[in-house]
Amino acid sequence: MQTPNPSCMASTYPTEPTTTSCRRRLHLHCKHRRRGVFCFFFTGIFHERYLVFLTILYIMGLVTCAGPLLTILHPPPPPLPGSFYRSQELFLKLWPEIQSDNASTVELDNLWRYRRKLKEQRPCLNATAHWQPVSPGLRRYLVVEANGGLNQQRSSICNAVAVAGLLNATLVIPRFDLHNVWKDPSEFADIYDEDHFISSLKGFVMVVHDLPDELMESYNFSISNIPSLRVQAWASPRYYLDEVYPVLQETRVIRISPFANRLSMSVPPHIQYLRCLANYKALRFSSTITNLAKKIVNRMTDKSLHSGGKYVSVHLRFEEDMVAFSCCVYDGGEKEKSEMDAIREKGWGKKFMRENRIIEPGLNRVNGRCPMTPVEVGMMLRGMGFSDSTPIYLASGKIYKEERYLEPLRQMFPLLQTKESLATADELASIQGFSSRLAALDYMVCLSSEVFVTTQGGNFPHFLMGHRRFLYNGHAKTIMPDKTKLAVLLQNTSISWDSFKDEMESMLAESDRKSIMVPRVKKSTRKGSVYLNPLPECRCLWESQQQHSSSSSSPSDIF
Repeated sequence: MQTPNPSCMASTYPTEPTTTSCRRRLHLHCKHRRRGVFCFFFTGIFHERYLVFLTILYIMGLVTCAGPLLTILHPPPPPLPGSFYRSQELFLKLWPEIQSDNASTVELDNLWRYRRKLKEQRPCLNATAHWQPVSPGLRRYLVVEANGGLNQQRSSICNAVAVAGLLNATLVIPRFDLHNVWKDPSEFADIYDEDHFISSLKGFVMVVHDLPDELMESYNFSISNIPSLRVQAWASPRYYLDEVYPVLQETRVIRISPFANRLSMSVPPHIQYLRCLANYKALRFSSTITNLAKKIVNRMTDKSLHSGGKYVSVHLRFEEDMVAFSCCVYDGGEKEKSEMDAIREKGWGKKFMRENRIIEPGLNRVNGRCPMTPVEVGMMLRGMGFSDSTPIYLASGKIYKEERYLEPLRQMFPLLQTKESLATADELASIQGFSSRLAALDYMVCLSSEVFVTTQGGNFPHFLMGHRRFLYNGHAKTIMPDKTKLAVLLQNTSISWDSFKDEMESMLAESDRKSIMVPRVKKSTRKGSVYLNPLPECRCLWESQQQHSSSSSSPSDIF
């Protein structure tokens, strides 16, 4: 056997090993030197292990080096314009010019220039012609459970009236689910006038407070024991007639829970009329809410005498739960992130923590999905030409970090009012802590305003704009910001006040134009609903109401 070359072994070990230990550890033999190159032969299991280890080490080295190299060769795209919140910074820069520019270019008396021109319509027929009274002995009952906030529940109620008419069923006063975000245990009678609801639908749909005892006995006197019938979302009338009606005939009572969005927007005219009837006539708020709303509207009107008793209402969705749900970033930093994470987990559990959930705050802002802050609303309105003497009613819950975000809006509009500033604590006591009742109060005050400003999508502005179109013969009298455009403008801290004003004046003109538009949709969608665009489908109801009043609809008529 050839003796291992000591020089070869010295290059392998830091200390001089014995020949025996060398054989035992590595079985490494240096054989022949050919052309100045040493040839090594590895034998046994150590050969495979070291080869795998070196391969992994090589791959890791490639990955480590390739990352920075790819970044240099292909740098990430720059942030999209409008992806960062800079509004507070821009306000501080422009405030001296805003403060000195107090020449109002907007007069509330003649703000709206466009007028809705309705096409020639078919004559209104007898609305009760399709309905046949049902014998008490043959009654079938529909029970629904409305979920969500105030106006999502309102949608469910109107759809329930339509489904009851479609199935020729008696409707039980809808029940409300308790949601872990809104936390409002209010029942139907706490928000709406039950007797008015029942009497308004008389001759169209029979409505009762409760199921008869004979049926309740079958379910141990608990409606929750009635099996819930699963109905697909946006179900067509044909689906109800083919799938739901046979069950109703057999069991005499069906319960559908939840009931949100369980009826298609596209239904026969006589069924659509029931939606109109429910939303614009039958659903009147309770006397507690209505009487307090009257007081607040009167007080707001008194504070607006210099503008003819007219005022601007702003629906602001900048409560902490809305900010958290939007996944948008404002001040930023670890503190804001931890606060928002805690609120999201409390309200929606692990929904925002799923592995496949991608949160992109910058993209949300660019796409106009971030709730507008009070300072953004103020800058927009001042840019549109509303002076600091414009009376503003702010419809909102508790503003997130109110002391920081609300103060700039008060600086720009000192005549800003809220329900808390217009009503006493005793007057608000009966509805305080009930989110749906407070929202109903805001709804009525906004409905009476000359200008309504919506800052975030959702059911509240959706229903309110439709209600205003119904009252004002097709014109919503609503400012609808282009939030995608606003995001870019408000991030540009070098923009001048004059340039910003030019953009806002164009946006106001576009809102005026859009206020009379009815979107053309091929499919029946929420945008084409009678809740947002009541005319022409609710025209017959509107005409019948006009015949009972001496003049066209005005804010006083809504009470």
